[in-house]
Formats: sequence, C-alpha cells, structure tokens
Amino acid sequence: MILRREHLAAIISHAQETFPAECCGLIGGTGASGTTSIYRLSNVGPDPERAYEAAPEELFAAQRQMRERAEDLVAIYHSHPRSDNPVPSDTDVKLAYYPAATYLIIGLGGAQPVVQAFLISEQKQQWEQVEYAISDE
Repeated sequence: MILRREHLAAIISHAQETFPAECCGLIGGTGASGTTSIYRLSNVGPDPERAYEAAPEELFAAQRQMRERAEDLVAIYHSHPRSDNPVPSDTDVKLAYYPAATYLIIGLGGAQPVVQAFLISEQKQQWEQVEYAISDE
C-alpha cells in the first residue's frame, strides 16, 4: 500500500483529536496509485476508550462516496491511544470483516505517534504485519 504523506498526517491528527477515545476511519484509493481519500468516522462504541465502532450512517455514506469516486477500500484505520507499539487486539481480529483491506493502527502511547499496518483474517483469527510506503504525491 502506498499512503500519501498528507493522509498519514490526517489520520494521526484524527487520533490525537479524539484522544483518549479511539478514532476510526476508512481510506479509499484507486489501484496502484495509492490512497486518494480519507473518510473520518465517528466512534459510537459503548466504550470508545477501549474499542471502536464506526457510526453506521457515516460508514454507509463513506462507502457510497467511494463507489461514486470509483475508489476501492484500501485501508481501515483506528487508534490505540495508550499503545506505543500498536498491534491488533483480539477484538480487532474478531471484527476484521474486510480481509482485502489493510488495517492501520495508530499508537499514541509513546513520545511520537506510531502507525503500523496489518492484514487481518477474521476467518482464520490471525494477523500479520505488513509494510507500507509513504508518497509525497
């Protein structure tokens, strides 16, 4: 996955703005050109400091916008506000319904934010860390 630097900054900013709650959102893109849009979503989960649940109406609206823009769902992001080395939680794995998407997790528990990428299989109940590139375009 190729993530535009401005998109990386936007998702980190989203995580910092919602601290101590977890943030969540989608990243749309088109093929090999990388990411093209960020869709910030509200976390409406019952315990937003420990988990995230995207507001259904916002999630559906973002998916509709992606279709209108001929974008694919490239990534799903959320934060782990107290982690300095974010990895998928058991809940993240259990609720990973989009196996083709990359999952980005922003950790805010250290001196600097850390963003790590994962492929998560809800069906196999496992995850693996993957690399992503940052583009200035």
